[in-house]
Amino acid sequence: MTSFDDDLIRVIAMLGAGEVVSYGDVAAVAGRPRAARAVGRILARSGADLPWWRVVYSDGRLSPANRGEQSALLRAEGVLVHDGRVVDAPVGRFARR
Repeated sequence: MTSFDDDLIRVIAMLGAGEVVSYGDVAAVAGRPRAARAVGRILARSGADLPWWRVVYSDGRLSPANRGEQSALLRAEGVLVHDGRVVDAPVGRFARR
């Protein structure tokens, strides 16, 4: 793992309940705004240990591989999900309230 990987893990681990951000948001906070794919790689490798369900595509789409589980976890945190996409969230990129 690189120090950038460590930075990504720290950013993802800090996401709180109801906070939904994009892969690119995580990369930007970690210092490399154009490294969204690296976020996906980290989540694929260590996703079970991180709140992976709080990270979505920039347009709000959920992960196709885990859409049902991700939707249920987000809804349990007060996130509004419709047709596989985050519509509203208490905190983060998709906060509309």
